[in-house]
Amino acid sequence: MLTDIFEQIEKGSAKSTKQGGTLDIGVSVLPKLPRDAGDRNRTSPFAFTGNKFEFRGVSSGQNISFPNTALNAAMAESLDYVATELENATAKGEELKSAVGKLLTKVIKAHKRIVFNGNNYAPEWEKEAGRRKLLNLKNTVDALPQLVTKDVIGVFDKYKILNGREMHARYEIFLENYNKTLNVEGNLMVLMANRYILPAALAYQKEIGQSVAAVRSAGGSSVQGKRLLATYTKLVDRFKAQADALESVLGHAGGSAEKHAKYMRDKVVPAMAKLRDIGDQIEVLTPHETWPLPTYREMLFVK
Repeated sequence: MLTDIFEQIEKGSAKSTKQGGTLDIGVSVLPKLPRDAGDRNRTSPFAFTGNKFEFRGVSSGQNISFPNTALNAAMAESLDYVATELENATAKGEELKSAVGKLLTKVIKAHKRIVFNGNNYAPEWEKEAGRRKLLNLKNTVDALPQLVTKDVIGVFDKYKILNGREMHARYEIFLENYNKTLNVEGNLMVLMANRYILPAALAYQKEIGQSVAAVRSAGGSSVQGKRLLATYTKLVDRFKAQADALESVLGHAGGSAEKHAKYMRDKVVPAMAKLRDIGDQIEVLTPHETWPLPTYREMLFVK
């Protein structure tokens, strides 16, 4: 068993200490292992920081129990594999120290491609990860199918955590939650656009137009005023058109939860992002007293 192997390692270490030496691990010089002076992965909600995983900024709608279950399952499978390999080797008469050395070499060679100590935000790493044939799942819809792959279900079933049917049930629930969340957020976005932002934008557009007209009637020429009016008018028109477009794509219905999730990813999310981008441009040009919603600056620093 694994505990027996650890006990043998501990006894070997104690014996070496009594003899006035240290545990012989087969090398005379260890490589330099620099300690990371900072945390370069602060933007990740689920970061691996040297020797541990961290959950950061978990919202009230999220639960870390299932990710923790997955981590523990992976750890259990790895320890089980190591213990089994060492037990088989020692049962055939091989010394534990020799078996450990061979197993470590085998494991490192098999999984070295996942080790990267550079800047994992750099575009170069994304290309390198692709060269190493590592998964790069950039959204929920791409990532969720991994939950019901043969290997993942096999691990969860092997250790009596969840069987295949239970894993598929959770997969469906995650998809449904994704679809409903995006549907709620998309509809709320349309409501905010039409009820708050658009009326304020039209009011300011009217002010600009009246200002340009007043200058012209007085015999002057407001070149920059005309440019602002043209720019702002185009943004308002685009904003209204995009709000209508988002409302239209939200009307999708029918099909499986998986197909609907792909539709939400490919149609709804881009439409929401485009509406957000135009709204941000309008916000920058709209006076503070006219803008109807709290700004990031107000929420984070002022109020």
